[in-house]
Amino acid sequence: MTVTASTGPYRSYVYAYPHKTAYRPLAGHPAGRPLLRELWAAEPKDALSLYLHIPFCEIRCGFCNLFTRIGAPDELTTRYLDALDRQATAVRDALGDAERVRFAAAAFGGGTPTFLTAGELERLCDIAEKRMGADLRSVPLAVETSPATATADRLGVLADRGTTRISIGVQSFVDAEARAAVRPQRRSEVEAALGRIRDAGIPVLNIDLIYGIDGQTKESWRTSLDAALAWRPEELYLYPLYVRALTGLGRQGAADGADPAWDEQRLRLYRTGRDHLLAHGYEQVSMRMFRRTGAHRAGPDDYACQTDGMIGLGCGARSYTSSLHYSFDYAVEMREIRGIIDGFTATEDFSRAEVGRYVDGDEARRRHLLQALLQAEGMPCDGYRERFGTDPFGDFPAELGAFEGRGWLDGSAGPGLLRLSPEGLAHSDALGPELFSPAVRAAMAAYEAK
Repeated sequence: MTVTASTGPYRSYVYAYPHKTAYRPLAGHPAGRPLLRELWAAEPKDALSLYLHIPFCEIRCGFCNLFTRIGAPDELTTRYLDALDRQATAVRDALGDAERVRFAAAAFGGGTPTFLTAGELERLCDIAEKRMGADLRSVPLAVETSPATATADRLGVLADRGTTRISIGVQSFVDAEARAAVRPQRRSEVEAALGRIRDAGIPVLNIDLIYGIDGQTKESWRTSLDAALAWRPEELYLYPLYVRALTGLGRQGAADGADPAWDEQRLRLYRTGRDHLLAHGYEQVSMRMFRRTGAHRAGPDDYACQTDGMIGLGCGARSYTSSLHYSFDYAVEMREIRGIIDGFTATEDFSRAEVGRYVDGDEARRRHLLQALLQAEGMPCDGYRERFGTDPFGDFPAELGAFEGRGWLDGSAGPGLLRLSPEGLAHSDALGPELFSPAVRAAMAAYEAK
């Protein structure tokens, strides 16, 4: 197994565009670091999304390149929540007139939000409600957890505060595969955690599984699929394994280079998983997401693919306006992450955006096309024309023509719908990066991993 290069069917998981590695410190921009009050002044604020980021985990999985650190010594979680409270106060003040601000969805991610104690989770919910004004019991609230931290007291708090969806990263029900992915856990512990989640009565359970793990076979992959299906989860996410620089698995593998055999293994396992879930009453929503037919829906179909009007709180969270996407600095290496978190907890003034990228008309078109096209239902062309006044085939003739030539577009969808074929969905992680603009590609290529 080798670290993934930018070739083959697994180039990049496009969960947000532009990618965070294209962000830069705004202090170096001609306009400088914008005040949040000015940035949000003309933005629609009647259907905002709210995301709170908790950058702590009990372990660091071998495949993980998320912004998170192991453990939280010396009351770091208290200091972090204090800073989150200060940030929320500043952001809520920047949004202005309370009568015009409404939240339509909320999520707690990380890291592992349930790394926090039950009492700290209460405080996190209070920050969302009392500082930001989000009514967590009346909007969809999604929370991520892990087998070790899905305890009854934490789940009780989340259920009482209105959580509608909980997502647990299982990755594999086969103990040897979990160890190979540097995720030390036993199936018995996973099953116990799933039992506690069901007992908590949260309406939507999502289980994350990974394919392409070293030593994984079709038979062992079906073992994990069937073990997950036994819990009748409302949602299942099937992720291809990526091995990225500076991660645990990345340090174990080769420096770079493509691996055609591994690509073929992942494609075979993807198709096995897709067909297995379709045969067991699930519908495909995207390459990764599957929903049980008729199951309760807790919110938007793709929780990772947010639209404009996103408020992110925490040092790993993004915020999206119509013209600027912004966040704090990003890192994967543990020492760098610790430094960024320490800087966040010491911050008193959260009134300006720090790191980000401006999104012009062309980038907005690319983002809209990416978000819609990577969903199984496709993109109505009329909606695109209504928003931008242009035609997607006119805006992106080379890219869409290439997709069509490879059989990645569904020719039976009709002239009013741009939709991926089953093979196109299978190649979502190759298709998405081809829609990146030259400027974003250059910025990502120039980014120095840390």
